[in-house]
Amino acid sequence: MIVLALDTAGVDCAAAVYDSGTDSVLGEVTETIGRGHAELLMAIIDRALVKAGVALQSVDRIAVSIGPGSFTGIRVGVAAARGFALSLGIPAVGVTTLQVLAAAHHQANPGRPLLVAMDAKRGEVYLQRFDERGHAAGEPVAVTVEKAQAIASGFKGDIVGSGASLLTGQSTENSGDRFPIAVIAKLGALAGIGEKPKPLYLRGPDVRPQAGFAVALK
Repeated sequence: MIVLALDTAGVDCAAAVYDSGTDSVLGEVTETIGRGHAELLMAIIDRALVKAGVALQSVDRIAVSIGPGSFTGIRVGVAAARGFALSLGIPAVGVTTLQVLAAAHHQANPGRPLLVAMDAKRGEVYLQRFDERGHAAGEPVAVTVEKAQAIASGFKGDIVGSGASLLTGQSTENSGDRFPIAVIAKLGALAGIGEKPKPLYLRGPDVRPQAGFAVALK
């Protein structure tokens, strides 16, 4: 199965072509841009397909990171994935960013329980537990830093992600969350086919309408 994976949920804009039959990434392109995913994504996809030597029509499945993460970026990636799936008549699947971070860490550190913590800003953390096999051991949640610290204080395992330093008190450079596109592709190949991918927002957007200027939606 040939999987086209997309990621616009963090600071990267990335695409990869993955062959599940040979467990190999045929071509991938990642650019760290911070913002502006909508303007760059299609060119990134084209470059990944050219690197892989694969035509878009040969893709069997689309995989996309669905969040939590950049509110606008997630919308761009999910819309592109659903558009490609519709036009090509193939399934699209979503992979959470917390799942990606867990899988990436588990590959290098197997056999350890894991707490994935992403800095959600505004005094909050996106949090999810994973067991020693890398399987989710709870639902993803958005909690205050204080509550996340309380959870982490009794956790026996590894803590990873951009929010890890908030939980452990260790000062580290935080350049934003990055989600390896190859991991997204592999997880997407293993995912079951269900509903169309949709953004995973654990809270509302940071930007809110000014009072007195909101327009009622009918």
